[in-house]
Amino acid sequence: MPLVNVMINGRAYTLACDEGEEGHLKSLASHVDQKVKELLGSVGQVGEQRLLLMASLLMADEHHEAMAKLAENEREMEILRREQEDAGAEREKSQEAAAGALDSAATRLEDIAARLARA
Repeated sequence: MPLVNVMINGRAYTLACDEGEEGHLKSLASHVDQKVKELLGSVGQVGEQRLLLMASLLMADEHHEAMAKLAENEREMEILRREQEDAGAEREKSQEAAAGALDSAATRLEDIAARLARA
């Protein structure tokens, strides 16, 4: 299991991860570090534990908002999918009606042509 060194708030941490996940872990740590830096700018140095807790809560809130937005988008996509299916069914009915009308017209024309041929 590889070990990865990351920096958060100027402090080094060594973390273990699965093989091939080193870059992802470093990216996540960089995101946490950025949140901590943002907090430092607004609340100042309030202690490392408190900064990490606040950063975690901010990221959890962002995650919650993103999941809510994803759920809303999925609901909207389901509505659009149903509308598209309904429109497809209506289009199919219209095509069937048009085909029926053309068949009827063709039958009438054939009847007229047959009567003219007998006349």
